[in-house]
This record gives sequence, structure tokens and C-alpha cells, in this order.
Amino acid sequence: MLNRRSLKDLVRPNIAKLAPYSSARNEYSGHEAHVFLDANENPYNSPYNRYPDPLQQEVKGELSKIKKVPACNIFLGNGSDEAIDLVYRVFCRPQVDNVVAIEPTYGMYKVCADINDIEYRPVLLDEHYQMSADALLAACDDRTKVIWICSPNNPTGNNMSTQEITAVLERFDGIVVIDEAYSDFSSAPLFRHGVTKYPHLIVLNTMSKAWGCAAIRLGMAFANEEIITLFNKVKYPYNVNLLTQQHALEALKNRTEVEKWVKLLLEERPKLMAAFRELPICLTVYPTDANFFLAKMTDAQSIYDYLVERGIIVRNRTRIKLCKDCLRVTIGTKKENAELLSALRQFKDK
Repeated sequence: MLNRRSLKDLVRPNIAKLAPYSSARNEYSGHEAHVFLDANENPYNSPYNRYPDPLQQEVKGELSKIKKVPACNIFLGNGSDEAIDLVYRVFCRPQVDNVVAIEPTYGMYKVCADINDIEYRPVLLDEHYQMSADALLAACDDRTKVIWICSPNNPTGNNMSTQEITAVLERFDGIVVIDEAYSDFSSAPLFRHGVTKYPHLIVLNTMSKAWGCAAIRLGMAFANEEIITLFNKVKYPYNVNLLTQQHALEALKNRTEVEKWVKLLLEERPKLMAAFRELPICLTVYPTDANFFLAKMTDAQSIYDYLVERGIIVRNRTRIKLCKDCLRVTIGTKKENAELLSALRQFKDK
């Protein structure tokens, strides 16, 4: 039986003792009010003159219905990046603790580690871009606070093994973060439904991908109430603005439309991948469970530069470990995909 560290043991001591800022909107929570003379706001230009709900209760209520997670287990932030940064600020002591992550993966895990002065220990995936629980755990020591897993992974696109992820959850005594940003495009089991079973689990999600709302910058984290309370304690008081909350509520009413978008993208995905395989300049198209795929090309840099000249932007991942000469291609509309393929078919003559 794993002798798991308690959350109290994992939290930075200064954060455990932190007295959070008490916003005006928090202090009267639970009461009806109609005269607001507490926050030094301008009484004119409603509704933009008032500070927004600091805990985004209405948005969480709607998300709870869709995500099948209680509102008390949801944190909302300025994109998923805010939640990523909060993991470091809540649990990791600068120049003391370390984190472990799969490699290659989403770059912000390392960027936030560097910003917070935390040692970042990458563990290479295998030749099939799969993770090993044993390898991740072997990289840990008594100062490892967090393990980062992205599934479906970015930039590789594939799901990590459910069995290997579960092994990490059951064998690691620190915080496990699973980033499910692309889960709407996958049929794999969702780990966000396990936040009550695993008290040290944090699952990330976003409105940026399937919901088509990258511009509003709304990310979410699912975790047990104690972790959510810690995040709310450390975050800036009004971290999600009113316009974002309003647009999120409107977007959440259009679930049928979002399902249609996902269906269209999933129909286009195999077509675009098959067309890529036929290109003489494409060596390999890797399996994917996301709304993008990774393709190994004959010369990724030259092909990337060629596409940029034609106003077509893909992601050049050739400098990322295990991704030499790879381009990451997002699934677009039929027209966008056709334009991309037309350009690439002409490149063979260059």
C-alpha cells in the first residue's frame, strides 16, 4: 500500500499559511444586494463598471452539467496556462522541488517551471510516442512534487496508455496533472471523472479547442475541493473577466453546434492524413486522437518556409526531441485542407 503524502505535506508552507485577498464580491456572497458602494467602482456604465464574479459560479454551474463534474470541483482561469502556473505556485518551492514530465509534450509545463525556478525533469516517450509509468517514477525522488501527463499529447496527438496513467496515479504520492485539452476528439476514458477517487489528481481542460473559443481565454481544472480551494486562494481576485464569462455562457448553450464541429473535424481528419501519406515529401503520418496530427517530412524546415511564403501556417516541430523533420498540422475546414494539399503537391517540383 502506497504511503501517500497528504496535501498538507505537498503544499508550499507559505501558501498553506497565506491569508488570501478578500474581494468585495466575496464578502457579501450569499446575500442579495442592489446598492454597491463597497469597491470604489464608478456607478455609471453598467454592467462593465462592476467587478465580475471572482468565482464564476454561473459558468461553473453550466460547465458542471456538461462535464459531469460538481461545480465545487472546478477551477476556471485565464486559459489552462493559469492553472499550470498555479500548480507550481501552490505546490513547488523554488530551487528546492522538482517536477517530472513526458517528453515531448506541451511546452508551457517547462516554461512555467523555468519562470518559477523549479527543476524540470523530462522523460522521453518510446518510439511509438508512448509513456512508461516505470520510467516516469524512476525519474522521481523525495522532492518531486508533480508529474505532468498530456493525453492526447501535444505535439504527438496520441492518447497515453490508460493503464500506464493509472499506474502513475496509484504509485506516485505527489500531484498528478493530466491535461485533457484535446479529449473531445478522442474516445479514451476521461480522467476528470476520477478526481474524487484520486485526491492528488488535477485534470486540465479548455474552451479553446472543441468549443472554438481560443480568443476568450478560458481554461479549467478539475480536482478535489481542497485543491480547488488552494487555487482560489492564490489566484488573482478577478482572474476571469466579465466578457469572457458572458461569452462562455453563450457558447455553452450551443453544445449541439460544438458536437457538429467535432464531427466535421473527425470526418476530415482521416482524409487529410491519407492525402498526406500520398505526398512524396511525407515519410510518416503518426496516429492521432486529437484535432491535429504529426507528420515526418523529407525536410520540415524547407517545407514550412515554403508554406509560410504562401500564407499557410503549420507548426514546425523539428527542434523538439523525437520530432526531427516533423510538422504538426491542425485539421481545418475542407477548403483550408485542400489549399494546404494543393500547395504541398506543388512543392515536389521545387
